Amino acid sequence: MSFTENVAAGSHGTPAGTFRLWLVLIVATILTWQLGESRGGGLLTAIILGIAMIKGAVIAFDFMALRHAPLLWRCLLGGWLVLVCSLIGLAYWKGITP
Repeated sequence: MSFTENVAAGSHGTPAGTFRLWLVLIVATILTWQLGESRGGGLLTAIILGIAMIKGAVIAFDFMALRHAPLLWRCLLGGWLVLVCSLIGLAYWKGITP
């Protein structure tokens, strides 16, 4: 069985599980929005970026079905998420330091 047949054979999970993940993503989006509206510091920014990175991983691995992809693709995507969030955090940190 090829990779595409495996994905097509139901590796996305159940519709109820997908709906629960979608609800978690909606709640996480509302949470990060509310946290972003408050006047926080670097710790709050790190929490928001952490939630964003987790959301990105859920979308990539569950909704894009990369959980069952070859290891190289999973590592590339995970590394990309870490790199982007780290660069955003670094830009924020450099922007607030005199």
